Amino acid sequence: MTDEHTPMQPVIRDPKAPVNLLDDFEETGIVTPETGVSLSDFEDEGALGAEPEELGALGYVDPLNVRPRTSSRVLCLVFGVLLLVLAGVAWWLGVCTQNGQSYDDMVESSFSSIVPGWVSAVLGVGTHPMVLIVSTIIAVGAVAIAVVRKRWWLLGQMAVFAVLCFCMSLLKYVLPRPFIIKTVIDNAHNSAPSGHTILAMASAAMLVLAVPRVWRWLASLVAMAWGLFVGLSVVCGKWHRPTDAVMSMLIVAGLALIVLACTRTSGMDALGTRRSSAGVQIVSAVAITAGLFATAFAGYVIWQVIPGLTVSAAWANTDSVYSSMMLIAGVDATVFGLISATRQLTASPLSKTGLVGEPPAPPRSRG
Repeated sequence: MTDEHTPMQPVIRDPKAPVNLLDDFEETGIVTPETGVSLSDFEDEGALGAEPEELGALGYVDPLNVRPRTSSRVLCLVFGVLLLVLAGVAWWLGVCTQNGQSYDDMVESSFSSIVPGWVSAVLGVGTHPMVLIVSTIIAVGAVAIAVVRKRWWLLGQMAVFAVLCFCMSLLKYVLPRPFIIKTVIDNAHNSAPSGHTILAMASAAMLVLAVPRVWRWLASLVAMAWGLFVGLSVVCGKWHRPTDAVMSMLIVAGLALIVLACTRTSGMDALGTRRSSAGVQIVSAVAITAGLFATAFAGYVIWQVIPGLTVSAAWANTDSVYSSMMLIAGVDATVFGLISATRQLTASPLSKTGLVGEPPAPPRSRG
């Protein structure tokens, strides 16, 4: 029988014995059977589809196993709302101002005659059926990948994302287009945002969201290429104005980031596979940096072109077309760089105890 004043004896462990992190926490008083952390504590956090065997011992003590970091979710929300606000600004500048309407009309009317013939020929491949078929294939492929990976929460995210993008494409039937100037092309009705661009960007974004970590950087490159191709094709084919394409890209990116803020367990990479990705870091950093520089330079050229818009100067035609191409390319690279980076943050968060995977083990003895 021990006295209550008797000091506790240190517990001597075998360094080669297996480690049970949960039992260790119970013995040290950090987690007890009466007040410890259980799986039900995370169900309220939205850990849909979480299985005890998938979470392992760490799943009971580390909330990062069932949801991304709070800072990552806040980052997604902030940038998502910012991109939607920028989409509204792009619409206002291009539709509700005289210079904006003049710029859009100049680019739309002279795009195919200014760009080199081979560029016009390549972009001419982007017909209505082609954009619809390829975008559908990409979206179906993204859904299939999510099903194979058993990412059920992600499937729900993708479904909500698709519905929101479709609803946003209907804004062109609601948003007004004031009559400020008489356009060269008889197209006085509102065409912003571009439904074709929204479809292409949304399907590409779904692919980035669905693929596992090792393919995320490659999916981002494919997404950028497809989004850029469709964004330029709708302008070259005189389906839409440059503002329509830019607005659509910003809308899709904003919705994607907001949806990513709601990521939970089965929408994330599986435990044991969550790692940092050098490919994602390089692609997203280069895309965001180059995209912002291209967008800023395009804005500078547009500002220089404004005096020649009202007189339809020949030099203004050329500069307007190439600045619109640079603007669309810059916005496309920036938004997919953001989607790629935030997807990595929400899908593969680093645990407080290190990289999520095997629990820490004592060092092996030498001898």
